[in-house]
Amino acid sequence: MKNRSLSFWLFMTPTLVALGLVVFVPFIYGFVYSFTDWNGLQANSFLGFENYIRLFQEEHFLNAIWFTIKFAVVSIVLVNVIGLGLALLVTQKLKTSNLFRTVFFMPNLIGGLILGFIWQFIFVSAFNSAGQLLGLEFLQGWLSDATTGFWGLVILNAWQYGGYIMIIYIAYLEAVPQELMEASEIDGANPFQRFWKVTFPLVAPAFTISMFLTLSNAFKMYDQNLALTGGGPFKSTEMIAMDIYNTAFSDYDMAFAQAKAVIFFILVAAVALTQVYYNKKREVDL
Repeated sequence: MKNRSLSFWLFMTPTLVALGLVVFVPFIYGFVYSFTDWNGLQANSFLGFENYIRLFQEEHFLNAIWFTIKFAVVSIVLVNVIGLGLALLVTQKLKTSNLFRTVFFMPNLIGGLILGFIWQFIFVSAFNSAGQLLGLEFLQGWLSDATTGFWGLVILNAWQYGGYIMIIYIAYLEAVPQELMEASEIDGANPFQRFWKVTFPLVAPAFTISMFLTLSNAFKMYDQNLALTGGGPFKSTEMIAMDIYNTAFSDYDMAFAQAKAVIFFILVAAVALTQVYYNKKREVDL
């Protein structure tokens, strides 16, 4: 047992060292630097909570937080509904199920920047041309307005991650015992009742995983935001990740950006852990 334990730690040591050097040490240093006037190279003085007080007085950052929260809420609902719907479709006994699975998952294989530019072309050129042809004003100038820019980001995110979340739901749907489904059908349950009373409780753990993934992806999204809207017009579609990046590398205010990153971490961790806690309780209730 001792030899097995020693070999385990010998194999784990390189991974733990790399994880510590890449994640934990930079995180601790970043947290410390957020209380200073760090310029990316050195910190000359300790400022206390000055950076944190300042960030809560900055309108752009507060707007970015609110925009990101709205985006995350809508994206979580839409991506999970689409993912579950696709999973229910491809788990039916269809000859083209494997083809559908491949097609639906493919958008997740495309990089975020490329997806952003693809959808930028669709919203700017294709939508505008269709709007002019059909005389529909709401299709014109989609990325020049904060509202339509918001929905453009939501559509892009749902298109990219719907197939990815589908895979998670498929794994749980295929594990549902067919005996239960057949028994409920014999008892006279219609398709909706079979889904709501039998399937839904059994795939509840998939909701916990999927909501955690979609929440973290929505909050951390940067490359799609950069490629599709660039935060415009006038920073109205700028999300938290982009605001932090611009503060650090456009305004060269590293310590202030680090303070924003700490608040960002606390916000995402609090929301994600709360969501997992309540979903786990719901699984037990179901």
